[in-house]
Amino acid sequence: MKATRVFQIAALLTVIVAVVQVGWWALDQHNRTVEKVRNERLLYSQQVAAAEELLKADVPAEKVARILPGLTVRGESAIAPSAGDAASPRVSVAARVNEALATERDEKLNQYAWESVFFLFALGVCIAVIWRALRAETKVVQEQDSFLALVSHQFKTPLASLQLSLETMAIRQLSPEQSRTLIDRMLADLARMTAMVSQILDSVRLERGRVALKREPLELAGAVSRVVSQLEDRARHDRIEIKVEIPRDTGVLADPLALDVVVRNVLENALAAVAARSGGTIAIDARRANGEVELSVRDTGVGFDRKFATELFEPFTQAEQGVDRPNGGLGLGLSIASRLATLQGGALTAVSAGLRQGATFTLQLALVE
Repeated sequence: MKATRVFQIAALLTVIVAVVQVGWWALDQHNRTVEKVRNERLLYSQQVAAAEELLKADVPAEKVARILPGLTVRGESAIAPSAGDAASPRVSVAARVNEALATERDEKLNQYAWESVFFLFALGVCIAVIWRALRAETKVVQEQDSFLALVSHQFKTPLASLQLSLETMAIRQLSPEQSRTLIDRMLADLARMTAMVSQILDSVRLERGRVALKREPLELAGAVSRVVSQLEDRARHDRIEIKVEIPRDTGVLADPLALDVVVRNVLENALAAVAARSGGTIAIDARRANGEVELSVRDTGVGFDRKFATELFEPFTQAEQGVDRPNGGLGLGLSIASRLATLQGGALTAVSAGLRQGATFTLQLALVE
């Protein structure tokens, strides 16, 4: 276990012990205060009994009152009381003494209550901070393990394909057509690994805040058409039809490179989803709404569960797929697209009616007339 984690756990246990100690201290002080007031009242009750004995011994009430100033003495003596009096003079604890005892008890109890609440609140904040740090570290460790497993798996396939192609070319005399096929395969494998490395670097830069965007007015139809033209061959190969309907006068305020990455990643995700169903369509359109432009990408692909909509933009996440992903990829494309959309003052959202029901990704950007 890492030293930092041991320290965090030890600190958490120490704070929990402190919470228990503060709770015990508050309870003990409460009991002590109540007991102290009870004992003081018992002493005054003994003084009342003593005063009654003095009065019975014909000691004047005034003298008794001077001897015991905390008592109230009514009556002159214990002999021949008037018809309206009791058999002996009435002696009681003075009202001011009762009020003082009650005030002392309430003040102490309030003091200990506020002090204990303050200490418990402070310790509770410490527990929350340490617990959050432990959870964050656990999540980081899990993400690191997932990242290593995922990257090693995703790189293993193109590396194995490259090795096989090179070994084939080394041990056999191939025709020009066969050599061309193997070369194209190796170039595709290298392009796949380059794309994965670029995604990893982009994700790290975004996480560390090392991306500076410069927004400027852009013509949305042209920006989208450039990305679509670069993906048309892949779409035809997978029997996918891409339809683009964006008015030519639609302008947005965005960073050119960031917008290109967002649109490309969303389209590549749509292509993978539709290819998994052996073909289909992708419709791209845009509309103006409340001073913004909403670029929608609708596909007829595999879709996703509705509860998965928010998790879809988390790093290393793909719907209904584990490490062995049939469509490949690291699960970073949508995460990068979402972060770049946010940094441009926009947003990227996704909705789906369910599995095998297709999906719609909507990119919101600032409108420029």
